Amino acid sequence: MKRGRLRVLLGAAPGVGKTYTMLEEGKRLASEGHDVVVAYVETHGRAATASMTEGLEAVPRHVESHRGMRLEELDLDAVLARHPEIALVDELAHTNAPGSRHGKRWQDVETLLDAGIDVISTVNAQHIESLGDVVLGITGAAQRETVPDAVLRGADTIEVVDLAPGALRDRLAAGLVYPAERIDAALSNYFRLGNLTALRELALLWLADEVEQSLKAYRAEHGITGTWESRERVVVALTGGTEGETLLRRGARIAARSSGGELIAVHVSAPDGLRAPHPGTLTAQRALVEQLGGAFHEVAGEDVPRALVEFARSVDATQLVLGVSRRSRLAALLGGPGVSQTVIRESGEIDVHIVTHAAAGSRPALPKLGGALSRQRLIAGFAIALVVGPLLSWLLAAFHSESSITSDVLAYQLLVIVVALVGGIWPALLTAVLSGLTLNFLFVAPTGTLTIADPRQLLALALYVVSAALVSYVVDQAARRTRIAMRAAAESQLIASVAGSVLRGEDALQALVTRTREAFSLTGVRLLVDDEPVVADGEPAGGEAVEIPVGAHARLELHGRPLDASERRLLGVIVTQLDAALEHGALARAARAADALAATDRVRSALFTAVGHDLRRPLTSASAAVSALADETLLLGERDRRELLATASESLDALAGLVTDLLDASRVQADALAVRLEPVDVADVVFRALEELGLGPAQVQLDLRVNAPPVLADLVLLQRVLVNVLANAVRFSPPDERVRISVSGFLGRTELRVVDHGPGVPADRRDEIFTPFQRLGDTDNETGLGLGLALSRGFVEGMGGSIEAEATPGGGLTIVVTLADADAGDGALAPIAETGDEDGDS
Repeated sequence: MKRGRLRVLLGAAPGVGKTYTMLEEGKRLASEGHDVVVAYVETHGRAATASMTEGLEAVPRHVESHRGMRLEELDLDAVLARHPEIALVDELAHTNAPGSRHGKRWQDVETLLDAGIDVISTVNAQHIESLGDVVLGITGAAQRETVPDAVLRGADTIEVVDLAPGALRDRLAAGLVYPAERIDAALSNYFRLGNLTALRELALLWLADEVEQSLKAYRAEHGITGTWESRERVVVALTGGTEGETLLRRGARIAARSSGGELIAVHVSAPDGLRAPHPGTLTAQRALVEQLGGAFHEVAGEDVPRALVEFARSVDATQLVLGVSRRSRLAALLGGPGVSQTVIRESGEIDVHIVTHAAAGSRPALPKLGGALSRQRLIAGFAIALVVGPLLSWLLAAFHSESSITSDVLAYQLLVIVVALVGGIWPALLTAVLSGLTLNFLFVAPTGTLTIADPRQLLALALYVVSAALVSYVVDQAARRTRIAMRAAAESQLIASVAGSVLRGEDALQALVTRTREAFSLTGVRLLVDDEPVVADGEPAGGEAVEIPVGAHARLELHGRPLDASERRLLGVIVTQLDAALEHGALARAARAADALAATDRVRSALFTAVGHDLRRPLTSASAAVSALADETLLLGERDRRELLATASESLDALAGLVTDLLDASRVQADALAVRLEPVDVADVVFRALEELGLGPAQVQLDLRVNAPPVLADLVLLQRVLVNVLANAVRFSPPDERVRISVSGFLGRTELRVVDHGPGVPADRRDEIFTPFQRLGDTDNETGLGLGLALSRGFVEGMGGSIEAEATPGGGLTIVVTLADADAGDGALAPIAETGDEDGDS
């Protein structure tokens, strides 16, 4: 059976008109004689959408009961039995009710397609599985119902139903999307203009990527390897040299000339890692690519031109930007065609731009022939040539015959190879020349002279010297590459060590400075920021220090031996990391300062909120009562006058208490709290607090210590502490539970515990209950500014004690106030601690 075709209508957000468009298309197809049924449509109470279902056959829905709820779902079996030509199925991402054949509606659609039924369906961009995290970041709403990308990409047709964000908000405000009670919340949350704009762009980008994938699949299916210029893709080839910035900016300008042009940078590195660019330069160019809105790629390839062309073709590049060769004319003449000429020859349809730059042709000198071997190996090579050479000549002369000339030549050839393996090119060339002259003098007729009778012998001698030179060159290059590889490995180990030190939690600057001194065997290294030493390692030696700039405001001082060119290249990597570490530190300090400002702002906002409500309430009550009493037009009885006076008095007392709390809080914050320490009887303070709150045995259980010594405290402040703590405990205790007050002593300290069996406070938030202006979910605004426990901590610590919150066994919260006994100390005040946030218990 032929599989049905799937057509998906994709929208950026609810309300853009996907369902309406689906029904409109269904009506059009039905009018053309097609068999169309409505398998499932969700109108969401929209009259315009509901009216579009008229005239279309609808398959009855399947009803499921779940937890007492009646849920209507698509009746898959009924649709299969009806077997229409086209089925309209709304909300492809919908999760079916428990008991349905499939868990998701898109699985129902797959079954319909397998049965040969064409399906038209709808889905929002927010429900595409791969976009879930992006949508969460944009809207802050997690999507539980999603459709796998593979299902959508398998659709035969995907169409975007588009509506401008402003027009969608207008539809929402007009009540065409949601009921009136949901409009304000939707406009201020999910349907904000920025959210809708981002979701719209997300839907269009996803569809553009789908078109790109379809285009690539079509080309692969039909064996098309040529470039299709559907849009400009500019590939910039980077060597890691200083010209990279020029090439990138030129490539960005080329891409910008065409709408939707794409910038791609690529660096071809050798598989063995020996053709390494300057890491700092390449890192800076990678950052520039990102700033220009492009993508950076790094590929490995021994043949640079071929790797560049293959990469350009793999990304469907239309333009390829390269820099003019930095080789001199002589090097180009001797070395053959360069990268740019080879790329031009093999690029095919891809346009190649050769861009000149300041570094072009900047190396006119011939390549250096200096060996890469150590001095010890060079000396050993010369020693073998000068010692073994004469011994070999004596040995060959002793056994020479007319037929032994071939073995004599091979023996000298072996000597040259051995010297080349040991000492490199210069000892080998010397050995080749000396052995050639010795062969001519001792073994080539006429012997005893350097005369060559046969010109062919001269050619043989020349070939002998050339072969010796070639072998020496190969050995020298192998040694050079070995040294580069060892150097690269050492540099990698150093960088890994530095990174590991930072990741293990060590100070980044100290780790970098320490590893710099160790890696380059220096006597001392110092990092200075604005001429002030920040980090140092080792001791500076005598003599002038080498200074390396680090960013705009710092420098690195190196004491000890001078560094060679290769070591300075590695030092550049460390300097880049130092600069990044300094910048990270500056950003961290700025973030901490911002956090402090944010915390201050939160406290200020909380203060304004608290003052705006809690001070206004008693002030309004007092003002209304006084105004009523002063109004001569009102005929008030004596009872009314007494009630109004009582109201005014209570309101003014409450207002005075709130203002007192605010002033006390400001004194605590300013460390200006006046404390008068004297011996105080704890039991006396407890009874005073109970009397002030009007609490009796029905609310409080006492467990006081008999003959408890007096504590060193301020009587008034300690009473206010107990009043605040007791008021909280009683307020949050269940009606059938009593608050317990106990007093105990230990090692010259007295502990006063106020125990309740209320909801308690999580362990990780107990310290927050001592922060002012915070209630942590407590919405009762009739209990003051939320300063009770904050002031209590300030008062207790001002008296040299401490106040902590603990969990009550069996549930609840216990506040522990600890004070010094009057006969146990001299009454020295402990510093007032900073306060934290306040919980609902305050």
